[in-house]
Amino acid sequence: MTLITSISGIRGTIGGMPGEGLSPVDIVRFTTAFAELIKQKSGKQKIRIAIGRDARRSGEMVSNLVAGTLVAMGADVVDLGLSTTPTVEVAVPGLKADAGIILTASHNPGEWNALKLLNEKGEFISADDGNWLLQRAKEQNATYASIEQIGSYHKDYSWIDRHIQMVLDLPLVRKDLIEKAGFSIVIDAVNSTGGIAVPHLLRALGVSEVHELYCTPDGFFPHNPEPLPEHLKDLSEAVVSQKADLGFVVDPDVDRLAIVDENGEMFGEEYTLVAVADYVLGHTKGSTVSNLSSSRALRDITQKHGCSSFAAAVGEVNVVEMMKEVMAIIGGEGNGGIIYPELHYGRDALVGIALFLSALAAKKIKCSELRSQLPDYFMVKKKVVLQAGTDVDGLLTKVASGIKDGIINTTDGVKIDFEEGWVHLRKSNTEPIIRVYAEGKSVAEAEALAGMVMNML
Repeated sequence: MTLITSISGIRGTIGGMPGEGLSPVDIVRFTTAFAELIKQKSGKQKIRIAIGRDARRSGEMVSNLVAGTLVAMGADVVDLGLSTTPTVEVAVPGLKADAGIILTASHNPGEWNALKLLNEKGEFISADDGNWLLQRAKEQNATYASIEQIGSYHKDYSWIDRHIQMVLDLPLVRKDLIEKAGFSIVIDAVNSTGGIAVPHLLRALGVSEVHELYCTPDGFFPHNPEPLPEHLKDLSEAVVSQKADLGFVVDPDVDRLAIVDENGEMFGEEYTLVAVADYVLGHTKGSTVSNLSSSRALRDITQKHGCSSFAAAVGEVNVVEMMKEVMAIIGGEGNGGIIYPELHYGRDALVGIALFLSALAAKKIKCSELRSQLPDYFMVKKKVVLQAGTDVDGLLTKVASGIKDGIINTTDGVKIDFEEGWVHLRKSNTEPIIRVYAEGKSVAEAEALAGMVMNML
């Protein structure tokens, strides 16, 4: 059993004793603390909170607990039902709600679930608010509403359709060009809510043929839901057998996007953002932001357009904060997460798909040809499982002190920049591991950099 409480949200495996897994007791106490936080931030006693969930099998149970707790705290609940993370994010301000909760463990396997917490803008709560909530949840002395003050509950399942229309209305989304291109596309939605949203989006964009792979939203994930090459053999084979132009895969909550080209080869998760940024910058000049673990290719593309690129600490909330600071026109993370502020400040695979297809249709080239036009870097992503009680900060400090050359950045873990590549190691916010990412001009160079620090660890 695992329970991870952080400013990124409350994430854990279902079951077990309270405090050891994501038990009903834990769900209730953290939801209660969140309601208290929103009352304090809004200055209201009667608050409105939108909730939505991915399709994992524990979702209905978790949703019932969250909704009931919010009502008991005097909140009016709008349940969006089976939804996506970016859909809930656009729904919160659309509903004029005071906050939102997304019930999803994102890329984690099916035994996991989580509460992702949004403010009134539909953006993840700040570090300060997250720390307040964690402390408040420990105290467990909340006062629940009397019968006269309990909240209400109702359903609104219209927001995936509304979200898709918002994507279609964006000026750089070229439905006319996509229709003319006559694309044939395979979509792997890992049997979660992408199976509802993505085929609908593709057909609304005018895609000629949509081949659905694992699009039944029943929560029985057919493979590890993290959209990495080793998990996407079926998608690659389907693209080739269907003679499709490309394939898309999304994670269970549809905020990450990976692409397979017409040959069944991975486009590269890191290059989802790079390709879309190249298209956006070709029409609108402005800065870009990614995180410290993302590819240098975004920097190169941004500079090609005469603009500036910035790197934030890992985590969507950190990327969004820097994007606002530098007024970036596009940003995101190298895990296939695209943030396009013209729609909203959140990772959104739906807007990523629409902009990527617009770029491909405008250039009138194959997916593999588009990839060949982008800078070449090679990244490896490793992980080191932590033993209980590990002094992670002390461990990372020792690694940093053992590096004899390179530029060291300790903003978020330890990143070492070399002339031809970099390596970044940091404690995960969502799993009991240290992530080790390295990038070089070849796979061998990246493997060597990762191997060096892993040996030190």
